[in-house]
Amino acid sequence: MIAVTGATGNVGRALVERLVAAGRPVRALTRDPERAALPAGAEVVRFQPDDPAALFTGTTGLFLYVQAAGESGALLKAAREAGVRHVVLLSSGIVRDGADETHPIHVMHAGAERRIRDSGLAWTFLRPNAFAANALQWAPQIRAGNAVRGVFADALTAPIHEDDIAAVAERALLDPGHEGAVHRLTGPEAVTNAEQVAAIGRVLGRDLAFVEIPPGQAGPELYPHMPPRLLQGLLKTFESTVGVRPEITHTVEEITGTPARPFARWAEDHRADFLG
Repeated sequence: MIAVTGATGNVGRALVERLVAAGRPVRALTRDPERAALPAGAEVVRFQPDDPAALFTGTTGLFLYVQAAGESGALLKAAREAGVRHVVLLSSGIVRDGADETHPIHVMHAGAERRIRDSGLAWTFLRPNAFAANALQWAPQIRAGNAVRGVFADALTAPIHEDDIAAVAERALLDPGHEGAVHRLTGPEAVTNAEQVAAIGRVLGRDLAFVEIPPGQAGPELYPHMPPRLLQGLLKTFESTVGVRPEITHTVEEITGTPARPFARWAEDHRADFLG
């Protein structure tokens, strides 16, 4: 049995679907089971960290996202005591040699990695860079018109499909040899923000334009779910990518046997999310 935290998130849902399709027992942990709409083959359990027996009894593997990891290590201790042997953490590509260790996103993910290393559990860290799913932030504007306001039109990333991350997580949980490994994950090609918007437009049959705004004007209307203390760090990260070729790895293909999917494929897979 594998427990999956964040089971209704982009990566968690994709991983649950993969495990169910593979016929593997999976316990999907979510704060709202009634609205989860997860595959029938998954055991859907309310995520209550204060009741670890309900979360981990009978499980040997754990997929963990950073917010669920907590700051005390208590969840990891409960998982180990319940019989979990291996945890796969969805970390961040911002954790790397030479990184700004004061960056709030770095602090959050590096702290989770440290607690896992200290937990006594076997571990694998997935460090993806930009998520293709970040483009969903533009969906309300695209539904409303053909102009997308955003920061840094020329910011370059190699965005990764969430299902490619899930595919790597699946192999890390099911195959031997990933214990103690750090997998850096990216998409296969560099694209700018403006090119991403244009790619979504092609999928929709529309001519979409990216309208660049100063970063000082980027607030809750553009990033409604981003805490202010993290937004400033995120904008700093975005600015550092303007005109800079991003890291591109082939880890997805090396681990899964299938190349990472380009952003245009992600846009096709998410066409319905941009329809009004």
